[in-house]
Amino acid sequence: MEAKLNEQTVSTQIVSNARAGEAATATRAAVAASDRMGALDVLRLLLLGIWLGAAIFFSFAVAPSAFAVLPARELAGAIVTRTIGIVNVGGTLVGLLLLATAFAGRAGSAAKRARTLEIVALALVVLATGIGHWVISAWMAGLRLSMGRPIDEVAQNDPLRLAFNNLHGYSVAAMTTAMLASLVAFILIARRNRRNA
Repeated sequence: MEAKLNEQTVSTQIVSNARAGEAATATRAAVAASDRMGALDVLRLLLLGIWLGAAIFFSFAVAPSAFAVLPARELAGAIVTRTIGIVNVGGTLVGLLLLATAFAGRAGSAAKRARTLEIVALALVVLATGIGHWVISAWMAGLRLSMGRPIDEVAQNDPLRLAFNNLHGYSVAAMTTAMLASLVAFILIARRNRRNA
C-alpha cells in the first residue's frame, strides 16, 4: 500500500514538474516574442521619426532658406523641387514598409482600435506623399515647361501661373497631411511600445 502511495506521489511530481517545465517554456517563448515585437516597434519608430524629422526640416528650414538666400527664385525652386521629391519618395517607401509591418503581433480590442488608427494614419502618409510626388509635382513640372521661361517672368494673372500657384497650395496641403498623419502614427506606436515594455 505504501509503495503504491509513493508511486502515485512520484507520478504526481513528475506530471507537476512536466507541467511547470511547459509553463516555463511557454513563458520564455512569450517573453522572446514580446522582445521581438518591442524591437520591431523601436525600428518602426526610428524610421518614422527620421522621415518626420526630414519633412519638418525641409518645410521649415530648407525651402524658406533656399528662397531667402539664393539669388534666383528659379534656382531656389529647382532645389526645393528636387528636395521635396526625395522627402515624398522617402515618405511613400517608409509608409509602405510600416504598413507591411503594422499587422505583426496580437492585439486586444482597445489595441485593435489603436492599430486600425495607426494603419489609417500610415495609409494617409503613403497617399499624401505619393500624390504629392507623382501627381502634384509632376503637374507642376509640366506647367513650368509649358511656361517656357522662369515663373517670375510670367504674369500673375496668366492661367498657367494661376494653375501653378494652386498646385503649390495642394503640395503644401499634401505635405502637411503626411506630417500630421505620421505624427499620429508615431504617437500610437510609441504608446503601444511603452505599454509593452
